[in-house]
Amino acid sequence: MRRRVVAAATLLAAAFPAPPQATAAPPPGSDVIVQLFQWNWASVARECRDFLGPRGYGAVQVSPPQEHVVMPGFPWWQDYQPVSYRLDTRRGDRDAFASMVRACHGAGVKVYVDAVLNHMTGQEDPGVGSAGSSYSHYEYPGLYGYEDFHHCGRNGDDNIVDFRDRYEVQNCELVNLADLDTGSEYVRSMLAGYLSDLLLLGVDGFRVDAAKHVPAGDIAAIQQKLVHPAYLYQEVIHGAGEPITPDEYLGNGDVLEFRYGNDLVRIFNRDRLARLRTFGPPLPSAKAVVFTDNHDSQRDGDVLTFRDEARYALANAFMLAWPYGTPRVMSSYEFGSRDQGPPSPADGRTSDTECFSAGWRCEHRWRVIANMVGFHNVVRGADLRNWWDNGNDFVVFGRGDKGFLILNDEGHAVTGRWFETSLPAGTYCDVFHGDFVEGRCTGPAYTVNGEGWFRADIAAQDGLALHIGAKLP
Repeated sequence: MRRRVVAAATLLAAAFPAPPQATAAPPPGSDVIVQLFQWNWASVARECRDFLGPRGYGAVQVSPPQEHVVMPGFPWWQDYQPVSYRLDTRRGDRDAFASMVRACHGAGVKVYVDAVLNHMTGQEDPGVGSAGSSYSHYEYPGLYGYEDFHHCGRNGDDNIVDFRDRYEVQNCELVNLADLDTGSEYVRSMLAGYLSDLLLLGVDGFRVDAAKHVPAGDIAAIQQKLVHPAYLYQEVIHGAGEPITPDEYLGNGDVLEFRYGNDLVRIFNRDRLARLRTFGPPLPSAKAVVFTDNHDSQRDGDVLTFRDEARYALANAFMLAWPYGTPRVMSSYEFGSRDQGPPSPADGRTSDTECFSAGWRCEHRWRVIANMVGFHNVVRGADLRNWWDNGNDFVVFGRGDKGFLILNDEGHAVTGRWFETSLPAGTYCDVFHGDFVEGRCTGPAYTVNGEGWFRADIAAQDGLALHIGAKLP
């Protein structure tokens, strides 16, 4: 295993952003998604206005907005156990949700909802949901009854055991969660009604949770019932030797590419960055939503997370600069146990987010990540050029004549080196270590000569990024 290098102080300092600048809304076609995991609606609205729009994020993914179970200790996963489709959760009610959507749209930011379609609750005992609705495992008054669920008759408890059995994965229960019969026209209509209600409130699209457990044809049938078309990206985790593959779902929309984060951690932690030259999982780039980590993988997977600090910033910078997929940035909170819910008072209602305090990590605000969103927007569609690596953990590459990135994951600085780019001659702000504000650099600047060369020193586990959107007049 490769030796881990202590994060360079220069990059850690660069991780924390300057106050957001009141600039224009993101350019047309800005596609970077940020997952504001477990944020309440008022905080999402404020973040859209104050940071996401000004910094060029194209969309926000919000946590499930439907009524959910309320469990002792208020774990994060209670939100993924629907009780009804009333928009009343620990994050806020229907009015707060609608206000959030309007605020985000006003800032030029689309809203994507994490939609739970596969199942309802996994609780054996009856209970009351976050909006006061009563329920039992297979009875949801006014919504579903016993006959609306799969009862596969496998393994003594209807739970999935063999993920290599297609029938079991799509007709049995995922960890005891009551599995909706999505082949039923009634169930399809109820699910489409829920999604259509969100669309009428202005929602732009959906992340389909546990899509692997719903046949692709059932998702397509639900789409046909929507009040109007919507962007869709589906959670279909690739499993070696499993019969259900991400490719099956491409006809419905995009697919979350979990192999991306798994491959990144392998290269950054156990291999060498030179391997990035041919980086790209099997899914077509135009259909893949990519990410370093998400709320599940940072708890259960082998991925880079905020706890990796400088190396996590480098991996996200690569993701936002590399010409593959639609990038999704994670925004987390601290957790000491797998189940820990978001910061909240004793009643379990999610606290307002105050970035970098009270447990909120807000990786999307780290200077490197936030400024690389701007880099991504500027270079989007440009070809890959000027690749160079040292055969180990120092790589450089450009995106057409629009941007240039250096990543140094070595344990030592690289000094006095000249770099060849395709950038026009001029002086550029290094957006790794400063912002471009009103025609000035708040951090270091580099001058590219008429032949496209510039000189720089790169600290250990650090980087540098230049793009034409941060070029001095």
